[in-house]
Amino acid sequence: MSCPICEKRKPKRFCPVKGEKICAVCCGTEREVTIDCPGDCSYLLSARRYEIEHRKLIEPGDVPYPDVNFSMDVVHARSAMISSLAYSILEFAAENKSLNDGDVMASLSALVETHRTLLSGIYFERQPEAPVSRALYGHLGNFLQKFKKQDAARTGFSSLKDSEVFYVLVFLLRVGRHETNGRPRSRAFLDFLRSHFPRATEAEKESPRIVMP
Repeated sequence: MSCPICEKRKPKRFCPVKGEKICAVCCGTEREVTIDCPGDCSYLLSARRYEIEHRKLIEPGDVPYPDVNFSMDVVHARSAMISSLAYSILEFAAENKSLNDGDVMASLSALVETHRTLLSGIYFERQPEAPVSRALYGHLGNFLQKFKKQDAARTGFSSLKDSEVFYVLVFLLRVGRHETNGRPRSRAFLDFLRSHFPRATEAEKESPRIVMP
């Protein structure tokens, strides 16, 4: 019996997607590329740990929006917003199982571009082309509008600046670039959000409405 993918090597690892054993080489090369690996696959988890332990520094030119500079005080001050954004992304992921890191990054990038134009005084939406990315873009856009309204209702005035929203989105995009492994079907960034925002993870399981902190 040979591996059902390469039809050359001996199958040794059980693939939950294929429902049968495949060879170690195909497991490594096709993982999150042609095989849509589930997050609890032991071989995927092992590979993730290895990638984290041997992670290379991101070159300055590969950092999203390297020309944008902001103080980490903004990130700390708007930690509740970041947590709620993570909640919103995972809420969408719970209803759209095909969503992967690339889709999330495309949506965040489009939101960053939209808010960049807003800061320039001319509002122009830059929606992603892929349907699922465009849908997440709309989902997050609606979330941001609700967040602003609830923030204003809670404080009596709008304390959230458009520049802060822009910086938070850039920050989240940079975190995503750091956490994803770049494979076409990677969900490493999504799993990172699940592990670092337990409130969002529990909400994802129950799929309730957005609850602000």
